[in-house]
Amino acid sequence: MQINEFGFLRVAAASPGLRVADCAFNTQEIKAVIERALKENVQIICFPELSITGYTCGDLFFQEALQHKAVDSLAELVAFMKERPSLIAIVGLPLKIKSSLFNVAAVVSAEGILGLVPKKNIPNDREFYEKRWFASGNDLHLFSVDIHGEKVPITPGGMIFNTPYANFGIEICEDLWAPVPPSSALALQGADILFNLSASNELVGKHQYRKSLVLQQSGQCNAAYVYASAGWGESTTDLVFSGACLIAENGSLLAESKRFSTESELIIADIDIDVLRHDRIKNSNYLAVMPESSVEIDCMLPPGTPDKWYRTFNPYPFIPSEEMTGDHLPEVFQIQTHGLAQRLRHTGITTAVVGVSGGLDSTLALLVTIKTFDILGLPRENIHGITMPGFGTTKRTYHNAMELMKSAGVTMKEISIVEAVTQHFRDIGHPVDEHNVTYENSQARERTQILMDYANKTGGLVVGTGNMSELALGWATYNGDHMSMYAVNSSIPKTLVATLVRWIADHRMEEPTRSILHDILDTPFSPELLPADEEGNIAQKTEHFVGPYVLHDFFMHRMLRYGDGPKRIFFLACQAFSKAYAADEIGQWLRVFYKRFFAQQFKRSCMPDGPKVGSVNLSPRGDWRMPSDAVADTWLNELKNDPDIHNPEPRISKH
Repeated sequence: MQINEFGFLRVAAASPGLRVADCAFNTQEIKAVIERALKENVQIICFPELSITGYTCGDLFFQEALQHKAVDSLAELVAFMKERPSLIAIVGLPLKIKSSLFNVAAVVSAEGILGLVPKKNIPNDREFYEKRWFASGNDLHLFSVDIHGEKVPITPGGMIFNTPYANFGIEICEDLWAPVPPSSALALQGADILFNLSASNELVGKHQYRKSLVLQQSGQCNAAYVYASAGWGESTTDLVFSGACLIAENGSLLAESKRFSTESELIIADIDIDVLRHDRIKNSNYLAVMPESSVEIDCMLPPGTPDKWYRTFNPYPFIPSEEMTGDHLPEVFQIQTHGLAQRLRHTGITTAVVGVSGGLDSTLALLVTIKTFDILGLPRENIHGITMPGFGTTKRTYHNAMELMKSAGVTMKEISIVEAVTQHFRDIGHPVDEHNVTYENSQARERTQILMDYANKTGGLVVGTGNMSELALGWATYNGDHMSMYAVNSSIPKTLVATLVRWIADHRMEEPTRSILHDILDTPFSPELLPADEEGNIAQKTEHFVGPYVLHDFFMHRMLRYGDGPKRIFFLACQAFSKAYAADEIGQWLRVFYKRFFAQQFKRSCMPDGPKVGSVNLSPRGDWRMPSDAVADTWLNELKNDPDIHNPEPRISKH
């Protein structure tokens, strides 16, 4: 497996043990950490600020002996790296240029010293008096420097290092704390990864602020941010350094070191370069900005071949983590209820009609409507819950629908569709025992007609029940359950529907409503358009025909949120669901997803209004604008032509 083939790059941040002003010892420690990183197939590693000498040398920086030894140690590292072509290392040292001393980062690989980046923002406060020793990189006017006979580029402008798999830039410590960090310009110049060589001391509460800076900058720049800070061995005369190392990607923390460790610290993460570049393409504020003083440097970097990942792949991207559940799920519910509340307030409508089937989607729509009426101070009796049993309705779903409406205090109405649909079959000459798509869709359209007409009768608004996963797959009858007057679930994927209903049941409901909701949660997904089996149980189970919703929600999220292609989605799904689904099964359902997603766009092109809840939405007026006659061949052929993907013919059912 090549990590770079699927758009990832492995990086590391290190805080090795050191001795102040002992360049030989520090260089050996750096080498030892590099050897550890090589065993883990790291491709780029970043060390702290002034890591060759130590940050706390004070006036020893003025000593020529230390200056010369630092440069000699850098040359020693260059010789060491000559035999290790698979890794690029970034180290810090003091460097005398003409009559000034600069705090620089050196980028070293098997090719030699690729470039030098000077620190621009030099602190001069109560804790750090760097201006006593170092000049700002902004004052530098040379564009190369001689190191042991080698001409090395150095520039006050942006320096972008281009590898075959990603581009990176560098800033040093205080640069991040400046009002306009150099990394912001580096990101605009094309840096996917931003490295920071730092020496940040510890104070009570400071680490949380430092972490927030790293996360914020990675998010603002749509970049990865790799932060390595000085630690064990730095002088504690006045300050203590904890060896804080952080790796963030687009606002999310991927790895964090143990602080105050007495050992050398090394953290590793796999950066998703493809996702970062996709987000920048969608961000119109990312314009190519290359100052005249900027330099681009091409770097050799062989492909990485790790046997394990330093990254997890979330199989449930729409479901919040356990620690975020208490914040995210109430917010989802509020967005739904306030969207419906505004639509009712704008139209002056004070009644609503909801088709209640006893399934999850209609249950969530009813709960949203109830909460909305409570917010607006409208009586729940103004909510007309209509259950419409048909040929496939089971006792379980019918009972749950009736009991849920009764416990909620809404106006209940039961209208059987059997007689009306049977008459319709006679009118169009369709045999009642021919259970085909006409048989199914006639029932869905009859139910929608009832809801629409009853809304006209009561002066109400039909609240839609369909979810985003059904819209992606087209698992809705055109002008049947596909249509409503306001679709509160239209950006809620199926996996989130269940999670949200369970949260509402456990945190917002009392008995007996809670027990009813839990039984609804345990009911198999089904449109109940085919007759029940001999025991009266659901015979038509949705996931038997279209595949597991957990897979389809994962496919949809990767395609719409990150623009991933079929091969990459297949690869990521195999990682995320390695313990749940075989690779050939994932490939089968991925083909189903693409076929249905492209073929069913015409239903999404005229979908009703509904509130956007998360980062992914299928509204033709917002996030997803796709022609209804787009062809899926390019996507399907990519799967077909990949020898690693088995291609059994998938089961396809029209709906």
